[in-house]
Amino acid sequence: MIQTVSTTPFTDQKPGTSGLRKKVKVFAQPHYAENFVQSVLDSLDGFAGQTLVVGGDGRYLNREVIQIVLKMAAANGFGRVLVGQGGILSTPAASHLIRSSGAFGGLVLSASHNPGGPDEDFGIKYNVGNGGPAPEKVTDAIHARTLTIDQYRILEAADTDLDSIGTSRMGNMLVEVVDPVSLYADLMEQLFDFGAIRAMIAGGFTLAFDSMSAVTGPYAVEIFERRLGAPSGTVMNGTPLPDFGHHHPDPNLVHAKELYDRMMATDAPDFGAASDGDGDRNLIIGRHCYVTPSDSLAVLAANAHLAPGYKAGLKGIARSMPTSGAADRVAERLGVPLYETPTGWKFFGNLLDAGMATICGEESAGTGSDHVREKDGIWAVLLWLNIVAVRQQSVAAIMADHWATYGRNYYARHDYEAIATDRADALTAALRGKIDSLAGTGNSGGTISAADDFAYTDPTDGSVSSHQGVRILFEDGSRVVFRLSGTGTQGATLRVYIERYMAPDGDLTLATGDALAPLVAAAQELADISGYTGMDAPSVIT
Repeated sequence: MIQTVSTTPFTDQKPGTSGLRKKVKVFAQPHYAENFVQSVLDSLDGFAGQTLVVGGDGRYLNREVIQIVLKMAAANGFGRVLVGQGGILSTPAASHLIRSSGAFGGLVLSASHNPGGPDEDFGIKYNVGNGGPAPEKVTDAIHARTLTIDQYRILEAADTDLDSIGTSRMGNMLVEVVDPVSLYADLMEQLFDFGAIRAMIAGGFTLAFDSMSAVTGPYAVEIFERRLGAPSGTVMNGTPLPDFGHHHPDPNLVHAKELYDRMMATDAPDFGAASDGDGDRNLIIGRHCYVTPSDSLAVLAANAHLAPGYKAGLKGIARSMPTSGAADRVAERLGVPLYETPTGWKFFGNLLDAGMATICGEESAGTGSDHVREKDGIWAVLLWLNIVAVRQQSVAAIMADHWATYGRNYYARHDYEAIATDRADALTAALRGKIDSLAGTGNSGGTISAADDFAYTDPTDGSVSSHQGVRILFEDGSRVVFRLSGTGTQGATLRVYIERYMAPDGDLTLATGDALAPLVAAAQELADISGYTGMDAPSVIT
């Protein structure tokens, strides 16, 4: 039977850049998850009898909410749901499954790189039929519905067995539990030269991949150990756990310190990598050589033609505004367009759908291509391995060659987390208030040439996104960017992006901290960060 349940709105269900993220205890409130799922469904048209993809990163509450989603999808008229075995689907694998199955869309249950567990974070986001995150017009409609919802529909039915691959029926809807790994692994094998990578590993090349007790464990074991022949144990923390083994599944130098220390040791493997909670971010570390996400994007774009899936070259490169300009010089040399977009993969999706870009990336460790409509951690690792196998150079040698050709963008991101929202808003408002008076003034970073509040006009549909971050540009090409993040679950996170460009004939071997010290001081002078936040140092530096 279909039940129609009366409810009242929650006022805190506005989706951020990657859906709705809240603490588990918030999502566990009566009607909370149901209200949001119904609001998503009420905002969509034409899905009767269609297919929905459902899966998540395995975090705490994942299985329970999947059962709710299945029963509500059945009650609202979907004809079929594809759900990953065990409730597991990495975000890029979900995107591929939506695209390959011709699904109407998908619900991805994840809070990405945020911690998991009963006292930690949970999230839901809706992906549209192209496999990418819902555009703003859809998320705006979802939010509007959350404020007026008065009932939701749910099927009274037994839970589905999520652990057994096969088909069952829930009311009039088919539920297909599918292998979450094989289709994705097959796609990777089509894009990359697995033979060359396999031969490199057989010849003694060593690697370590840290899945951080999150979703990529099964994918990494299948691809790196089974299909590419790396020894058992190459994949670290390979079993997805509801609390990620008490890890913070964010692949940066703070939370992946175990991997970093291993890669800096005298007996380090040749190559190290990690991915995050839902599998869409990556960390790349060669032996004694950390690669920033911005540099990684540039190197991947410059060398993508070495992989079979990209041998025809690139149609264009896209990067988020806070990402360093390293990829810009690659695009210029390749003679392809470079698109600078707001933060959020949905902006890349429009360019990918229009055939205007092939490779995209964000400074927050997300890179991907037109093979799906999400960033993809394992994809980035495989492209790096393909490049290393063909060039027969170490990661450090590849980076040195790249900087000698294009110059180096010294770069860091300083995160100030869990700031009182009113204080973060006040800091941003004060910065915006002085934008028009900054050009021509000086500070520790040098003379400011321009300042603005970044706005983006989408070349595919003409839509405009404003107030995407305050940019301070210096005469020597350096810049400092201030932006409030939309991925946290409590308070506000201020991200400060600091960048200094050094031409190929400049000093390419400076320590990053030394190269950026004047600009770090300039950021404090410009925004009075410690005064507004009460913090004398960032929570995290990446």
